[in-house]
Amino acid sequence: MGAADVVPGVSGGTIAFITGIYEELLASIKSIDKVALQLLFRFELAEFWKSINGNFLLAVFLGIATSIISIAKVVTSLLQSHPIHIWSFFFGLILISAPLVLREIRKWNVAAVFSLLIGISVSYLLTILTPSQTPEAYWFIFIAGALAICAMILPGISGAFILLLLGKYEFIVNALIQMNIPVILVFILGCATGILSFSRVLSWILEKYHTITIALLAGFMLGSLNKVWPWKEVISYRFNSHGEQIPAFDRSILPGTYLEKVNEDPLVFQAILMMALGILLVVIMEKVASRLKPKI
Repeated sequence: MGAADVVPGVSGGTIAFITGIYEELLASIKSIDKVALQLLFRFELAEFWKSINGNFLLAVFLGIATSIISIAKVVTSLLQSHPIHIWSFFFGLILISAPLVLREIRKWNVAAVFSLLIGISVSYLLTILTPSQTPEAYWFIFIAGALAICAMILPGISGAFILLLLGKYEFIVNALIQMNIPVILVFILGCATGILSFSRVLSWILEKYHTITIALLAGFMLGSLNKVWPWKEVISYRFNSHGEQIPAFDRSILPGTYLEKVNEDPLVFQAILMMALGILLVVIMEKVASRLKPKI
């Protein structure tokens, strides 16, 4: 999940879904409530830990944190040096994830189809928005964290991409790399606030309107494919905090057009191989997760 969350366009929620831990993750986060906090403040630590499914949450969030800290620099470097390969890999990963999620829908109806189309439309529209210039004040970092974490637990909507739209993706990644503690702490506080509130809403919707919600989440995945399409043409540039010119806005194009516009080899065969690798990885993860899942 941490590795996925670092990449704009790929959601950690997607990984949680295909590994079968999504609903348990939401339920565990939702269990951090007033009753659990009362147990904590009374120093009934064993009961508190049990009530919030502490072992599960600790494993998940330690894994996410470790991956983000260790992989952030590597992923950003690979996206610059081998963009077609990396985007192709994630394209394959998301492409196969959506059908796996849709398998949970046992009975299709008009509402489910409509929800799927809405999810595709909303997610696609998000991918074509232009990143904005925003302040670097702590209050905005807090808001960015709260919004990004909400997207991060939604399959198909990338928390990293929300940060990109808010103009804070590079700022947060650099803060992690440089260990800017004040910025990291404010961002984490925003994330904690956002996830504790949003998980309750999402968990309730999943419980009451399961089929429609699953269709919507799968739609988010399919709509986000535009963001991870390997061949892109840069429309405009901007300057980062180091005064370097970097892409600000791009659009998806066909491999043939990529050769004409960018004047570079589209590496179609290699891209297909990387897509296949992404698909294979998801299939393996899904098979392993299904075998490890307790039988009820």
